[in-house]
Amino acid sequence: MTDAAELTRALIRCPTVTPAEGGALVLLADVLGAAGFACTRVDRNGTPNLYARWGARGHARTFGFNGHTDVVPVGDAAAWTADPFGGEVRDGMIWGRGATDMKSAVAAFAAAAIDFVQDTPPDGAVVLAITGDEEGASTDGTIALLDWMAAEGEAMTACIVGEPTCPKTLGDMMKIGRRGAMTAYVTVRGVQGHSAYPHRANNPLTALVRLLDRLATHELDKGTDHFDPSTLAIVTIDTGNPAANVIPAAGRATVNLRFNDIHTSATLTDWLRRECDRIEAETGVTVEMTVKVSGEPFLTPPGPLSDLVARAVAAETGLVPVMSTTGGTSDARFIKDHCPVVEFGLVGNFMHQVDERVPVAEVHALKAIYGRMLRDYFA
Repeated sequence: MTDAAELTRALIRCPTVTPAEGGALVLLADVLGAAGFACTRVDRNGTPNLYARWGARGHARTFGFNGHTDVVPVGDAAAWTADPFGGEVRDGMIWGRGATDMKSAVAAFAAAAIDFVQDTPPDGAVVLAITGDEEGASTDGTIALLDWMAAEGEAMTACIVGEPTCPKTLGDMMKIGRRGAMTAYVTVRGVQGHSAYPHRANNPLTALVRLLDRLATHELDKGTDHFDPSTLAIVTIDTGNPAANVIPAAGRATVNLRFNDIHTSATLTDWLRRECDRIEAETGVTVEMTVKVSGEPFLTPPGPLSDLVARAVAAETGLVPVMSTTGGTSDARFIKDHCPVVEFGLVGNFMHQVDERVPVAEVHALKAIYGRMLRDYFA
């Protein structure tokens, strides 16, 4: 049996702060290759990626797992009580950067896949698509893997993403979709002047504050059956003005939107532009806006894949996971155009924190859940 906890520890010892490969994909390729998986590095623009397949290419039943080995920076290393890249076991926990997000899940599904194909070789194929570019720009990670798969005639018929999904207890939640995410950068330009003579200036900050108030207080929607209401958050306001007696020439702000499937990034961009135009017409300032879209909302409707996940989780934990679309973005937003995708992983309480850690018992339990998914899918 492949020990998922020991594999987790070995992966943590690989320093994989985005975009460094750190030896993690080399390690996985060695472990998977020894078990009969055909392993291919799919690096693009310096981003490391690994594609591993057991079984025939193009099989009508190809079950896939997706995850990442890259991690966020450790932050203040002196604040850690364990070596961030030591993989120490203490108090029943594995400690280190990536222990929760998400080297443990990668180790769990790799170990489950190895044991499954060796114990009960399926009539079908098992795929592991692992990237080193999820915590960064995500432009050459899972996207590059999917592009390569399309060019090579490789495909998954269903996929599980191993991101942490459970808020309190292993097994209490799966993700069947994600909200869209976009950021708007706004610059308002007016006429600089003396604060004692405001009539000789055109204060861009007055217009900016009015615009931001309208955006922040606008109700985008009331939510849907599977999504919470969409939100807009003001995340920064900047003027760069050190003088109390000067009305500045420009002000800048950034807003971040998380939106459900009532909207698209295009419709929300149109709404933002209309509000900017309205402020221009009312105040005489000029408003510039640029938008960065991180992902569109998506939903895998409840059905065979979510049922498979629910049965496996219930069998191993006794819990029926809630189907949710909460949280930020994940690489599932790319996979949803390729095949049905559901996310299931560990409790995420310690991810990205100082002293990130994961209970050893939960790593073994997650492997058991993934193994049951494989057995049930190919049964």
